Amino acid sequence: MLLFTWQVHWASFVVLALVLGALVWYVASTRRVVSRGRTWSVWRTVFFVVGILVVAYATDGGIAHYEASNFTAHAVQIFLLTNVGPPLLALGAPITLALQSSSPRTTNWLMTVLHSRAVRALSQPLVAFGLAMGMLFAYFLTPLYAISERHPVFLTFLHLLFAVVVMMLWILIVGQDRLPRRLGYGMRLVLAFLLVPFNLALGLAIANVAQPLYPAANTMADTQAGGNVFLGLAEVFAVVVIALLFVEWAREEERKAVRADRQLDAALAVARASVGPDKGLPSEPRAN
Repeated sequence: MLLFTWQVHWASFVVLALVLGALVWYVASTRRVVSRGRTWSVWRTVFFVVGILVVAYATDGGIAHYEASNFTAHAVQIFLLTNVGPPLLALGAPITLALQSSSPRTTNWLMTVLHSRAVRALSQPLVAFGLAMGMLFAYFLTPLYAISERHPVFLTFLHLLFAVVVMMLWILIVGQDRLPRRLGYGMRLVLAFLLVPFNLALGLAIANVAQPLYPAANTMADTQAGGNVFLGLAEVFAVVVIALLFVEWAREEERKAVRADRQLDAALAVARASVGPDKGLPSEPRAN
């Protein structure tokens, strides 16, 4: 039931159409890029496809069947929509793909949008972080949660909103797309580290509420268990992201060092060729 059940509400079919549309666009765009003689990483495609599957399952799959009656299931669902699906989609570099696969007119329009004041404001690290975390706190710790449970269409809209808003933060953290404001690895690590205390605070706040967030369907024990599950999953995932960022940072520094060595070797070769071997230019040390 949890793995293979699919929702049959009309809003679920709308979501399914949206995610399948995104998947078809991505695959078609990668083929268009390759047909133009460019390369596109297979891993980017894999990340995006898996991210789409995660979002589709979280919104319409078996986990969604239990979200109204089991708060722990809902906590896992929100975790998938905010901490698993969006970073995988961001690793697929969809913005870069759109720029490389579109017509010149569409590309110019996309560049205008990316350099607009709205996108520049939303891509500010603190703004993106504040929107993502503020949205989650507001959802769980205000009457918004109970309202969404009574209105399935509104709940579906909120789920998609979570994925879109949080994805902006993950685009900044994983750094695959070249936005007008692309962060260095230091700032990306800061954002990843900030996720830890905020997720800790949210999980603890949920686990210590005075009454169930939706008393009509959830028990107190279930609510507390859901808060602890969300906390544990989010912290484990944050540690994984931080470790991957450290590895990628180290690889980037290694690539920079190799490029610098090659540039130095090329400069020395040009200098020797221009002034001759007897002018006293330094030469590379010979091995004994």
